[in-house]
Amino acid sequence: QAPIKATCEDMSCKTGFPEDVHSAVVSRSVHGGQPLLNVRFRSCDGNKKIHFGSSEPEDFRVGEDGVVYAERSFQLSAEPTEFVVSAQDKETQEEWQMKVKLTPEPVFAGASGKKIEDIVFPWQQYKHSSPLKRQKRDWVIPPINLPENSRGPFPQELVRIRSDRDKSLSLRYSVTGPGADQPPTGIFIINPISGQLSVTKPLDREQIASFHLRAHAVDVNGNQVENPIDIVINVIDMNDNRPEFLHQVWNGTVPEGSKPGTYVMTVTAIDADDPNAQNGMLRYRILSQAPSSPSPNMFTINNETGDIITVAAGLDREKVQQYTLIIQATDMEGNPTYGLSNTATAVITVTDVNDNPPEFTAMTFYGEVPENRVDVIVANLTVTDKDQPHTPAWNAMYRMTGGDPTGRFTILTDPNSNDGLVTVVKPIDFETNRMFVLTVAAENQVPLAKGIQHPPQSTATVSITVIDVNESPYFVPNPKLVRQEEGLLAGSTLTTFTAQDPDRYMQQTSLRYSKLSDPANWLKIDPINGQITTTAVLDRESIYVQNNMYNATFLASDNGIPPMSGTGTLQIYLLDINDNAPQVNPKEATTCETLQPNAINITAVDPDIDPNAGPFAFELPDTPASIKRNWTIVRISGDHAQLSLRIRFLEAGIYDVPIVITDSGNPHASSTSVLKVKVCQCDINGDCTDVDRIVGAGLGTGAIIAILLCIIILLILVLMFVVWMKRRDKERQAKQLLIDPEDDVRDNILKYDEEGGGEEDQDYDLSQLQQPDTVEPDAIKPVGIRRLDERPIHAEPQYPVRSAAPHPGDIGDFINEGLKAADNDPTAPPYDSLLVFDYEGSGSTAGSLSSLNSSSSGGEQDYDYLNDWGPRFKKLADMYGGGDD
Repeated sequence: QAPIKATCEDMSCKTGFPEDVHSAVVSRSVHGGQPLLNVRFRSCDGNKKIHFGSSEPEDFRVGEDGVVYAERSFQLSAEPTEFVVSAQDKETQEEWQMKVKLTPEPVFAGASGKKIEDIVFPWQQYKHSSPLKRQKRDWVIPPINLPENSRGPFPQELVRIRSDRDKSLSLRYSVTGPGADQPPTGIFIINPISGQLSVTKPLDREQIASFHLRAHAVDVNGNQVENPIDIVINVIDMNDNRPEFLHQVWNGTVPEGSKPGTYVMTVTAIDADDPNAQNGMLRYRILSQAPSSPSPNMFTINNETGDIITVAAGLDREKVQQYTLIIQATDMEGNPTYGLSNTATAVITVTDVNDNPPEFTAMTFYGEVPENRVDVIVANLTVTDKDQPHTPAWNAMYRMTGGDPTGRFTILTDPNSNDGLVTVVKPIDFETNRMFVLTVAAENQVPLAKGIQHPPQSTATVSITVIDVNESPYFVPNPKLVRQEEGLLAGSTLTTFTAQDPDRYMQQTSLRYSKLSDPANWLKIDPINGQITTTAVLDRESIYVQNNMYNATFLASDNGIPPMSGTGTLQIYLLDINDNAPQVNPKEATTCETLQPNAINITAVDPDIDPNAGPFAFELPDTPASIKRNWTIVRISGDHAQLSLRIRFLEAGIYDVPIVITDSGNPHASSTSVLKVKVCQCDINGDCTDVDRIVGAGLGTGAIIAILLCIIILLILVLMFVVWMKRRDKERQAKQLLIDPEDDVRDNILKYDEEGGGEEDQDYDLSQLQQPDTVEPDAIKPVGIRRLDERPIHAEPQYPVRSAAPHPGDIGDFINEGLKAADNDPTAPPYDSLLVFDYEGSGSTAGSLSSLNSSSSGGEQDYDYLNDWGPRFKKLADMYGGGDD
């Protein structure tokens, strides 16, 4: 490659190309996107905006920086290739041109196979008398193009760096920059003597597309003799990378019924090669389509952008729900011979639109419903819809268009099956309507797509039969109101309360009546004819009457299958009669002994109502005479009066003042009510003093004395009872009885062991059964007095000692304590031996019973008193109280 040379004089400047014709030597094989040479354009003012162009744009392209690129790959012929490079000022539209001549490099025989080009440092001449620097030559070093993946041999010589001053000086050459002395180091080396620049290994454009080196020339002392020159090494792209899709599987959707030209999706592949060259220029195409119906070419793809669009009509989700396309991407602009390819899968799902209305599976549906039933599903309406299930295009909505003017039915949609559920929402009377014929329509939640020829809805009829059932009888009227004066005697006929049966088409007998609720138990009803009579006097003042109204409930039952019954309420409005005399309220009052203040306000109370109540008349009776002598009464209103003392002083105490009260009824009713008046001493405020309050509580002095006497008598009785109980206890102790006669169980035979312990128990020392003398010490007993059944003298276990007169409830505890002591005694005999619970020998607190068998002492005692001890001592009385026997 030859540099483009331009010249600029010292004092003048001319805008344009430095040369009219530029020649360059390039490789015979030119690749698309390969930089070929640089064109230099000089602007004197430096502010021009230049746009470069080429006379052969299909083959050559000039960048904004003046670098000429090959637009396509081709082979240069042996003759030079010429074209024109133009430069145009974007503002003034002024244009300059320069002819470029490309000559293919010759092939030389030898090891290198080509001629190595020299790159010479530009020389400079300095004038020491002038500070101005004059530059004779201005060199532009075109980039060095080096194909990637070269097979060598390595190191491979590229160019030779040379200085014009090597004739007079001994120079040393070196290069710096990434790829030389900077990472990645060692890719480019230079011979320091000859300046031969070489590459040591294959290059990869996908890693580093270009290298920028700087060449240096120094003398033997290291002094710089030339200004460094820049060397650009471009790595020429080779088609060594296949296209790669961003995704192996691409998913897209398209609505069914889409017109041709509808955009579906875009697939994208990338190529690591140079995108500005043919090696990285991709082209797409569809290899296959599955399924191939209704047309094998339903889709097409933009070969440059990868956009997939529809090209044929007939997309129908109900027939084909999904298409699978195999997409191929090929570089070298899709050249099937030299391009590299790769494939991916495009899955296109056909989405549903509402192009199918719901259609009933039958023209008529049938159902039945019992009368008077609600919320019952009487018929299922089934439809078919070819659209995608559970979408608005599939979901059905039902509506009634006729046959139900009163709105007794509604139609709900089952969300799972899409069926229409005809439901009764209002009760139906069989005697009024025996059959309904409904007209229903079904349509989707969304309207049909445009252009669909089907009707938007489907219609059908529903025939519903009403089933007659046994209905409950009902009272007429309900409730029934009866006005009656209170005081109606028992056994009187009040009214007739009957019911009707709505079933006119069933064979039934007459109704039966019974009473269901009668709070005061005043009424009874005839079970046949429903006549109601009284069983007690009706009283308006009863607690069961509220606001003059008494309610009773009755039941009417039929004999249908199943039997049914209905209830009715009888309301009796009781009219008041003057059957209650007025009474005074309150019943007790308090006043002072003196004349002032002593007024008592009283009120008349009458359970009757107007006109049998107030206004009331108040007066005092003539007898006893002391009443009118001591008291006076004055009516202050229709219901209230005032009682006060007539005399100046009345002794403190409680007085019964009768008052005669008469109501305004016709005839009048009157009564004499007794008002208990407590007369007490009052302070200046008119309040009773403390002492008088005690008396005023209703207890006079005599009453208080009587209460105190009763308390004293009660205390004496309690004291006498305690003395009697202690005396009884002493008598029991004097008799020296072990237990009370009622609790004596000694006449019962207790059998513990009949045969002993067997042969192995015969060697026991029977002296273990003897009871030690626990009362009298053995040391003071004379020799020979010891009993034969006593145990030998040694340390004895401490068994519990029972008191002389134990409580009957303690016997069980005593036996349990003795058992525990024997179990814990290591010297005690085995468990099947006799256990001594109480010993009667010497020292026993209970005394010895051996005297019972003594003939010498028995005759001197009188045992007749044993007959007085009850049946438990009868045997002893017979043995010892029998006289001569």
